[in-house]
Amino acid sequence: MTNFVKRIFKLFFGLFLSTLGIIMTMKANLGFILWDVLHQGVANTVGMTVGRVIILIGLIICIICLFLGEKFGFGTITNIIFIGLFIDILLSFDFIPQMKEYITGIAMMMAGLFTVAFGTYFYISSGFCAGPRDNLMVAIERKTGLAVGLCRGLLEVSAVFSGWFLGGSVGIGTILSAFGISFCIQIVFSLMKFDPTKIDHESLITTSKFLIHFLKLEH
Repeated sequence: MTNFVKRIFKLFFGLFLSTLGIIMTMKANLGFILWDVLHQGVANTVGMTVGRVIILIGLIICIICLFLGEKFGFGTITNIIFIGLFIDILLSFDFIPQMKEYITGIAMMMAGLFTVAFGTYFYISSGFCAGPRDNLMVAIERKTGLAVGLCRGLLEVSAVFSGWFLGGSVGIGTILSAFGISFCIQIVFSLMKFDPTKIDHESLITTSKFLIHFLKLEH
């Protein structure tokens, strides 16, 4: 149980760091990162908060993945719910200042991307399965036979153009994030000596069985 608690902590710490990094990229004032262009565009169109839109789109993607035969886990569900909640909470506090200059904006953008990368490390290393967008990428790869990088690129380009059409903020920061996030993740994973391919992710059914068994023992 101790190991399970540690994994839960890593999961939620990773989600929080990822959210903090996303807020930092928003405050860079250079255009939103890829998926957040879509989130903002939809939020502006339907009159919802960005966090609620993240939850809504995550749920839609999760349903699509289920129809495509992909599995999901506890980490997938918490990703859908808590990143959206954390986004709205942190934005309401408004404790990160909006950058006014390109130099400070670029510095904030890169700091945000590195924060997202560290969040990704903690989130993935918890072993509770990937988020909905990563699952969709894998599902498309399985169904089309295209390279995983191409599938990710097609999804992200589609998200950016759809979000831009709906009024999402696109700028030099969007371009920086497209190339910079992979660079940041590579550096962080190398620094932490972390190989994500060696993680044996736990399905939602397995996690549920463990919790049920533990609760029975407690009683």
